Amino acid sequence: MTREAAFMRRCVELARLGAGRTAPNPMVGALVVQDGQVLSEGWHRADGGPHAEVEALRPLHGRAPGATMYVSLEPCCWTGRTPPCTEAILASGITRVVIGMVDPHPKVQGQGIEILRAAGVHVDVGVEQQACRDLNAGFIKAHEQGLPRIWLKAAATLDGRIADHAGKSRWITSPEARREGHRMRDRCDGMLIGSGTLLADDPQLTTRDIEGGVDPLRAVVDTDLRCPADARLLQVGDRPPVIYCADDAPRRDLRATIVRVPRVAQGLDLGAVLRDLCRRDVHNLLVEGGSRLTRSLLDQGLADRLLLFLAPKLLVGGPGFVGGAPFDLPKAPSLTLRGSRRVGPDLLLDLEVC
Repeated sequence: MTREAAFMRRCVELARLGAGRTAPNPMVGALVVQDGQVLSEGWHRADGGPHAEVEALRPLHGRAPGATMYVSLEPCCWTGRTPPCTEAILASGITRVVIGMVDPHPKVQGQGIEILRAAGVHVDVGVEQQACRDLNAGFIKAHEQGLPRIWLKAAATLDGRIADHAGKSRWITSPEARREGHRMRDRCDGMLIGSGTLLADDPQLTTRDIEGGVDPLRAVVDTDLRCPADARLLQVGDRPPVIYCADDAPRRDLRATIVRVPRVAQGLDLGAVLRDLCRRDVHNLLVEGGSRLTRSLLDQGLADRLLLFLAPKLLVGGPGFVGGAPFDLPKAPSLTLRGSRRVGPDLLLDLEVC
């Protein structure tokens, strides 16, 4: 790996520290380097806070004459809740900026690069570009398609079962796997379940096992609005959950934001659900099932990744983590393994949906 690539990889590593905190802004990391030495570093910590470039310049009191800045995403050039990062870079005396990727936001899209170059700053673009795109895949999808990036999460036995023949599902996986599941919630902007999971498990959908964890926006697909008034997810959390139901579902008064969307043959228009979540600044959505919702997202080509915890158990019977009618082999969904690791006694597979 070249030194340039190593610096940008560090930017990506820093940026990930803001996971689950930055939407609708992207995750960004930045370094200030001079004579091959890192002078300072920073990342975008939370929505509404200083951007990565400003954070990296802060220890240097905003001044770094003759230095190079490495940043995983093109610096912004417009005033929102914070001033343009291009202004901070120009005021610092930095003479070179190395950028991982162009910002897809319509108010940037290369304009930040043009401003820096017009002011005499040498700008290089595209170092470790794929790693930078992977970092902000949800942000990119939100701006290019108006949809969040969908992470399907499931916990199953080696033979793919999420419960035994009597419907008992607690617990398939280990405490370590469940804690990792809470960490996934903490790193996402929102999470979604179906009404079957709501009624069967009465979940809270919180990050209670993670110290300092932040609950994502919690959402439920509940076509006929059957959510019990005493459901636990209505009683906990700083923000009421969002419940998506059909236009013709009963009128009910619940501690939730109720959003009505069109009813379709499969239940609800999931595209409408996802577009609404994206408008609520959910760029990375963790879907925790159940099997019918997972199948619907796969059938409609809406899922991006599958995070599958496999417990070293066999049940032989009981429901699988994907529901619905059997697939014919030629039409079965294909997945590509992107990574795997042990989580306690369990195995976590990270699979891309092709």
